[in-house]
Amino acid sequence: MHIVAIGGSDAGISAALRAREVDPGVEVTVVAADAYPNFSICGIPYYVSGEVRHWRNLAHRTIADLEAAGMRLRLDTLARRIDVPGRKLTVTGPGGAEDIISYDELVIGTGAVPVRPPIAGLDILGPRDGVHLLHSMDDTFAIMRTLEDSTPDSAVIVGAGYIGLEMADALTTRGVRVTQLEQLPEVLPTVDGQLGALVRAELEGRGVTVLTGTGVKEISRAGAGEPGLLRVEGIAVDGTPVTTHAGLVLVVTGVRPETTLAASAGVTLGARGAIAVDRGMRTGLPDVYAAGDCVITHHRLLGETYLPLGTTAHKQGRVAGENAAGGHREFAGSLGTQVVKIFDHAAARTGLRDHEATAAGFDPVTVGSEADDHKAYYPGSHRIHMRFTGDRGTGRLLGVQLFGHKNAEIAKRIDIAATAIYHGMTVDEVSDLDLSYTPPLGSPWDILQAATQAWERQSPARLEQPVDRR
Repeated sequence: MHIVAIGGSDAGISAALRAREVDPGVEVTVVAADAYPNFSICGIPYYVSGEVRHWRNLAHRTIADLEAAGMRLRLDTLARRIDVPGRKLTVTGPGGAEDIISYDELVIGTGAVPVRPPIAGLDILGPRDGVHLLHSMDDTFAIMRTLEDSTPDSAVIVGAGYIGLEMADALTTRGVRVTQLEQLPEVLPTVDGQLGALVRAELEGRGVTVLTGTGVKEISRAGAGEPGLLRVEGIAVDGTPVTTHAGLVLVVTGVRPETTLAASAGVTLGARGAIAVDRGMRTGLPDVYAAGDCVITHHRLLGETYLPLGTTAHKQGRVAGENAAGGHREFAGSLGTQVVKIFDHAAARTGLRDHEATAAGFDPVTVGSEADDHKAYYPGSHRIHMRFTGDRGTGRLLGVQLFGHKNAEIAKRIDIAATAIYHGMTVDEVSDLDLSYTPPLGSPWDILQAATQAWERQSPARLEQPVDRR
């Protein structure tokens, strides 16, 4: 059997590795559009900041490691056409020559591409001018060239989502003065505004100028006598013009699924134009699977949605690879569990926020609370801000959001919450969990349990209804 995986990032490599684990006799070819298979795109900000010393350290596995695992790599090779009836993939190699690769099973892992917002000048100016998008190693090298060759002392970041915040941290760490523009009312819009305001305060406390409620209209070269090389013009929510200048502009306003190849082969598209797949990552076309940021996400509380995450891509790729090799596995579903470091703090979320829960048919109650990450009498304790969302009628835990110091185990605590939501626990049942305790690291009631008790005290009386744990 010959399995071909299109895409050298999380989903494609995970599929190839799992296929070889399931059947060591299977032949696997990975077709990657660039020369950097299995690199951590999530680690790029830490290379830009200098915390990761060399870009090669971002590789999860080296090329030699991947080849030793039994896969054939076709690097700098672009997948052009899929002949579904003939089970053939047409590719263009690094020299421009066209080639045909036959397959028995195909896994599409083409990922996502950056959203290019309708900003005047964005299609004219590029990396050589100091205007950048960021989603690949080539994008990373372009940014590093600007930083090293032009040594800009200022930067404008358009967008304040996860990557935008991480890059604000990274550029500030490098000594670059950062202005961050966000069209929505608060930074990090994947958490409630109360926590977003805390993130904003952390940014501003580190010298980042934050302008929310500000849409960017145009990027242009600065005129004579203006500071910096670039002019960024926008408009505030009240109609006030906003003009900033910088030596570097980074536009990071999200991603969209890359489905051009799959759509031309006849796959069905679903949420946000992503490839529709079942729980086994099957596309509906014979012998064609898909996984990662190019496909829909099966969410355990929402159903079908689109939520591109590296963790999800790894899991989906593993399912696709196992099934392509003859297995019978299903993707268990996502809860959108995420965490981001902003300087010395971290913000995390899992499950649903209040408005998301309402749209999904729940009757949510969201309660905010605070607690120390460990006993306050032991030196070094940090306050954690929490928001718990539960269903009014059943008490089912639906979502958790956290913000606190990066040493306060924010990531691991959100993982506890994600586990509880995954298994359909009620808010009250989280309070019964047998969690560890020692004064330097926690409290007899962990902060999550303190938050569940706050939710119980503040939420209205609930009807006695069984919880649907699906």
